[in-house]
Amino acid sequence: MRNGRLWMWWLAAGVVATAVHFVLPEGGLAGSVVYDLIGLATAVGILLALRLHRPERPAMWRWFAAGQITFVIGDVIYGYYEQVLDKSPYPSPADVFYLASYPMLVMGLLLLVRRRRSGSGDLIDAAIVATGIGLVFWLFVLQPVAADAGVSALERVTTVAYPAADTLLIALLARLFTSGGARSPSARLLVAGAVLMLAADTAFAVLPLYTSASLHLADPIFLLSYVLWSAAALHPSMAGERGGGARGAATVGPSRLLLFGACSLLAPALLFVPGIGGSPIGRFSVAVGAGALILLVIARMSGFVFEVRRQSAELTRAAMQDELTGLASRRCLEDTLRDALAGGGRPQIALLGLNGFKNVNDELGRPVGDRLLTSLATRLRAVAPDDALIARIGGDEFAVLLVSSSAEEARTVASTLAHTLSAPVAVGGHELYVGVAIGLAGGAGVTPVELLRQAESAMYAAKQTGEPVRRWSPTLDERAGEFVRLGAEIRAALDSGQFRVVYQPIVDLPSGRVAAVEALVRWEHPTRGLVSPAAFIPVAERNGLIVELGEWILRTACHRLAAWRASLGAGAPDRVSVNVSARQLARPHFAATVAAALADSGLPASCLAVEVTETAVFEGGQAVVALHELRALGVRIALDDFGTGHSSLGLLQTVPVDILKVDKSFVDDVTEAGRHTVIAEALYQVSSGLGLVAVAEGVETAAQAEALHRIGYRYLQGFHFGRPVADPDFALTTVIATAEPQEARA
Repeated sequence: MRNGRLWMWWLAAGVVATAVHFVLPEGGLAGSVVYDLIGLATAVGILLALRLHRPERPAMWRWFAAGQITFVIGDVIYGYYEQVLDKSPYPSPADVFYLASYPMLVMGLLLLVRRRRSGSGDLIDAAIVATGIGLVFWLFVLQPVAADAGVSALERVTTVAYPAADTLLIALLARLFTSGGARSPSARLLVAGAVLMLAADTAFAVLPLYTSASLHLADPIFLLSYVLWSAAALHPSMAGERGGGARGAATVGPSRLLLFGACSLLAPALLFVPGIGGSPIGRFSVAVGAGALILLVIARMSGFVFEVRRQSAELTRAAMQDELTGLASRRCLEDTLRDALAGGGRPQIALLGLNGFKNVNDELGRPVGDRLLTSLATRLRAVAPDDALIARIGGDEFAVLLVSSSAEEARTVASTLAHTLSAPVAVGGHELYVGVAIGLAGGAGVTPVELLRQAESAMYAAKQTGEPVRRWSPTLDERAGEFVRLGAEIRAALDSGQFRVVYQPIVDLPSGRVAAVEALVRWEHPTRGLVSPAAFIPVAERNGLIVELGEWILRTACHRLAAWRASLGAGAPDRVSVNVSARQLARPHFAATVAAALADSGLPASCLAVEVTETAVFEGGQAVVALHELRALGVRIALDDFGTGHSSLGLLQTVPVDILKVDKSFVDDVTEAGRHTVIAEALYQVSSGLGLVAVAEGVETAAQAEALHRIGYRYLQGFHFGRPVADPDFALTTVIATAEPQEARA
């Protein structure tokens, strides 16, 4: 912290010392000593800053220190002549050191300028400013000084050398002022010091030409420039003033335009200054300066036009191309589709929607998801026809436009695309699988927006039915309209209490006791009558109302079983099973919802089982996390429709499962020797070997029940034991009188 404020103390001390020097008698020994001490302190301050802040590239500061030391040597020599020898020679050996310091200071400024990498436009901006100011400097300083120089060649050269060096300072300062990017406090102090140096030199040259004032007036300006340079070096930000750094783009704002305009108008304005317009040298100088400014402004305007065109081309390219995959963008697709339809064509479009891509982003991170999309885009390019336009139109949606293909050809292409994208993708050490659903649409007489809507409708229909490819038809729109109407009615039904919960027994063999019940929902519509769950559950899944409906079913079922346990005691079922959808499992706080329902009803967690389908947990992610959280609560997990998915056994390794509900399709023909019986036996062996409870669903006859019990199944469910009703009969039922399980016979 102490070093961080050192520059402030140094600056304050320098200002005080400068004031002390100014009030001392002009030409006295004390004033000369103070002047030299301030100059020497400046060099010491720069060298001290190099040790304190240790910049990575200190060359710039070393040049400043060397220049300052050289200038101080010149001051000491001149003071010796003036105070000891009582002479004021001009030129003198002191001028050698004064002039030698300028290249060093210019070198330091040049390194600062080079730090800001320049484009041609920035250099032209600097040239405009330097030309305008330089013209003024030439007319009022350099040319009068040269004309008034002494008779000797040495005196003339020395006199002109000072303003010539200042002209170089003007050019460098113009470059610094017109450069873009943020400047550090250290750089700002450096620039301020250089400006004061230029002002002091100008005052030193101009005062004798136009006034009879003492040159002592320029001394404080010189000293303040020294102080500012040392303060710039001592500022902590000096460590960041390194060569080769990146430069921010210079912006063309009102102040910048005002500066350029003022510099451009300087030339004609100077013609109205007395002594300039009437002088041949003045008119010639103004003409040359004006011509140079006009050419520079024309060059800068040309640069502006070129830059605008370049940026316009980049924006167009960015708008027409997907940045991640390099495929065409949605805008490019729509433009091409519009042109094809306007030309009387019958384009075909395949809209591809990925399944499970969100889980990849959530679980493995967006970088892995981006690499997955890039890999899939590469596959699309490889298998799509050469004349097809491939576009990425959304986060996980692609489109393939076939301008001159028939509907049958489009279906063939879509089937190839579906097969190609269905293969696993190796990304970042992971073997990833994402399914795809493709919607097809095509024809003439529609707008691009409508054609895309049709393809999107077909794609969503394919996702719902599990088909890889689906072509749009008017019935899809009719179905979509029905979905919208039914969704609104579901909302009203929830608000008005039209839903009710019914319970289907799960029977324990051979006793016939109702060991559990499955809670199912029914909708008693005031005008439609009893609406099948197969009609409204998919709609509720799609519009999200299944979350609210599922929570209501859960709470109702928990309260109902708690009431049965209170009234029936041991005659009540052991547990109630509640179906849970994928949307419910995807909610981060689903386990908390279940815990709240249990606490509110007073039902023990062991008395509740949640039933999930294989498709709801196949993609992993939050769904599996939720099941682990439920297991931690003590809730039992049932895998519904087991055996119908394409990775049922694999799920048993990742999903916490207590109960396997064997699908009805394996029960229907269990009384006949054949594949279904073998599968039913195998599924039972799997559940038994893993210590899981197996429940056979869809039992409709006594023969099926006997066959299943003979295989070893202990828990059965189906119409044979009772249909779903609001108040099941829990009395014992003689289901099988003589059959023995295989294990008993063995």
